[in-house]
Amino acid sequence: MVNDDDMILSVTTHIAAPPDKVWDILTTRQEEWWCPKPWRVEIVEQDWRSGGRAAMTIHGPNGEVMPQECVFLEVVPGERYVVTDAFTTGWKPAGPFMVGIWEIAPEGEGTRYTGSALHWTRDAYEQHKAMGFSEGWSAVAQQLKELCEAA
Repeated sequence: MVNDDDMILSVTTHIAAPPDKVWDILTTRQEEWWCPKPWRVEIVEQDWRSGGRAAMTIHGPNGEVMPQECVFLEVVPGERYVVTDAFTTGWKPAGPFMVGIWEIAPEGEGTRYTGSALHWTRDAYEQHKAMGFSEGWSAVAQQLKELCEAA
């Protein structure tokens, strides 16, 4: 979904697995689903609390290395977590690009997963769209889905 007025980009998918299983994989196995292959992510630290550090390094297939330093704004176990790059640990201001929201909710006999990015500026929003937000975040949603639905 693209909402040009609110500068929100999001993807959603139904996962044929219970919410507790999806939450567990969503939060403890990020290195297996977060980056679209052949990219990969290395988790540096995930301090699952408001104000906690959310740090990772993204590695590309051609040697690209992109450190990401964020802070958790909200963690509601079993439901959602929210991070931003507008701050680093200790609420130190940083160059903001987006607020990321990952949510799950029961739906039928499975779980509805939604990943959203809210942008501070129109330029950041347009840049994220042009970077392939829909394709990339859809790919990671599919990777999460496959992990959760595996036996």
